[in-house]
Amino acid sequence: MPADRAGATLSGEDVEVRRSNRRRRTVTAYRESGRTVVLIPAAFSPAEERRWVAQMVAKLQTREERRRRSLGGDDELMARARALSAAHLDGVPEPVSVRWVDNQNRRWGSCTPADRTIRLSSRLRAMPEYVVDYVLVHELVHLVEPDHDARFWSLVARYPRAERARGFLEGVDSGASHGTPPARDDDLVD
Repeated sequence: MPADRAGATLSGEDVEVRRSNRRRRTVTAYRESGRTVVLIPAAFSPAEERRWVAQMVAKLQTREERRRRSLGGDDELMARARALSAAHLDGVPEPVSVRWVDNQNRRWGSCTPADRTIRLSSRLRAMPEYVVDYVLVHELVHLVEPDHDARFWSLVARYPRAERARGFLEGVDSGASHGTPPARDDDLVD
């Protein structure tokens, strides 16, 4: 499936169009390494390509904006953390603040037990909600157990989708590193 147009832009957005002889009618779009990839049938005319690329980019932007709104700001994140603490950790971890940050490019989240603050990377906003919840639970557990020991992981495992979320994050990390072995989970979420 050769890339037909790499580095094209649509309203300032980096778009790569990949044509496929096997694709007959379906069009798919996704984000990859900071750009939008649109998969189209090889038989599409240039006009069809332009129409479908514009439509799929708009659809992705709408989906991402909806996800950002559903995850909300810092107040909603704090409420989510409190609900997760009550549901999975008997309400014991009580953070003072939980907020989104833009400066965590290597970690998904971090926690400072001394002042009971939790920070989540804004990169998580593009991920499924169960993954965001997993990272919140992970950080909440640090308020009770600072080390990544057996007790820590047993508390994290109370979140029913913990393993699935860890697998998701490992896949994202592996894909981003393009073949470099993924970092250990305890290095990614702190």
